[in-house]
Amino acid sequence: MARKERYLVGLDVGTSKIAAIVGEIMEGGGLDIIGIGLADSRGIRRGVVVNLEAAVDAIKKALEEAELTAGVEIDSVHLGLSGAHVKGFNSRGVVAVAGKNREVTREDVRRAIDAARAVALPSGREIMHVLPQDFVVDDQDGIGNPVGMTGARLEVNVHVVTGAASSTQNIVACVNRAGVAVADTVLEQLAASEAVLTPDEKELGVALVDIGGGTTDFAIFERGSLWHTGVVAVGGDHFTSDIAVGLRTPIPDAEKIKRRAGCALSSMVEEDETLEVASVGGRKPRVMARRILSEILQPRAEEIFHLLWDEIRRAGYEKSLHSGIVLTGGGAMLDGMGEIAEQIFDLPIRRGCPAGVGGLADHVNSPAFATAVGLVMYAHRNHVTETPRAAGAGAFSKVAGRLRTLFKEFF
Repeated sequence: MARKERYLVGLDVGTSKIAAIVGEIMEGGGLDIIGIGLADSRGIRRGVVVNLEAAVDAIKKALEEAELTAGVEIDSVHLGLSGAHVKGFNSRGVVAVAGKNREVTREDVRRAIDAARAVALPSGREIMHVLPQDFVVDDQDGIGNPVGMTGARLEVNVHVVTGAASSTQNIVACVNRAGVAVADTVLEQLAASEAVLTPDEKELGVALVDIGGGTTDFAIFERGSLWHTGVVAVGGDHFTSDIAVGLRTPIPDAEKIKRRAGCALSSMVEEDETLEVASVGGRKPRVMARRILSEILQPRAEEIFHLLWDEIRRAGYEKSLHSGIVLTGGGAMLDGMGEIAEQIFDLPIRRGCPAGVGGLADHVNSPAFATAVGLVMYAHRNHVTETPRAAGAGAFSKVAGRLRTLFKEFF
């Protein structure tokens, strides 16, 4: 393997932080984290670019730091995509088996997936992923890999993820301007699931909930496949602004207070605990009860989980989550989030930290790094050989490369 090919880079461009993670493929096929770069996010809101120059500078900073810690030059990245513009739906494709002796070949599978993705999209949207869920050969359903089976008719169920082409192109343009190519774009929930979910959880039924700065993204897995994706437009930044308004303190101080003393469940806080709060406009800092802070955070945490539960119920998956819910993303680090989620969902809840990597694993052992580490793990599993993507490349220029990786991904 060429030296360049040994290194994979995941870039998670979020609302509150930008994380670049460099992974190295080891001799035995394992994956080591060898570089980490972090920068405060600028010019990005809810997964969408709102200030190009600021976003480019922040991305550059994160990449430079990752290059420095890894000691390698970064020329291409696997970019995570999220935001309210990302929508997913399930589709079905049916084809006749073409071979003489009616044996299903990879070509038949490819045609079935093509048939499933041939849906009319509104203008300005493009397909990001087509993820096979299961196959049906004649009347036999629930098949994982139909290649080699005999039948006259092949059906495939897929989950199609689409995004706004302009939003995707803007974020790709930012990365290109920062001096690197985009090897692939990956849905952030899909990336995070690589790092934090176990195969058993995906098989039994689980919801991955990624509480980011601007949005809360979620994905539902069952029978080993992705069945539903969605976004709730409330995230960790809403907690910060609630604190700033409720305690009359500047936003940067509100963020520090949230990280240092925040707790989303007021019953977990002792009556006599206090904290110092900076005031606005040069007034003296005040001392307040920590319980007041919790009473500000708790309604927002409950709102996020109620909105999520409404979405899950609307999609009809409330009875499918036998493994419960895995919370990840920076927002999952707030004390009391798991306890509130348990009360609202009445399901087992755990915090998801990246697992299955070596090297600097202890430095990324936090829910905040789930997506960035997951991007590297996703790239490693599919070891993508696609041509780098420039801004403005349409969805269909990637189809051939995507279908190549589908087979690596599922068989």
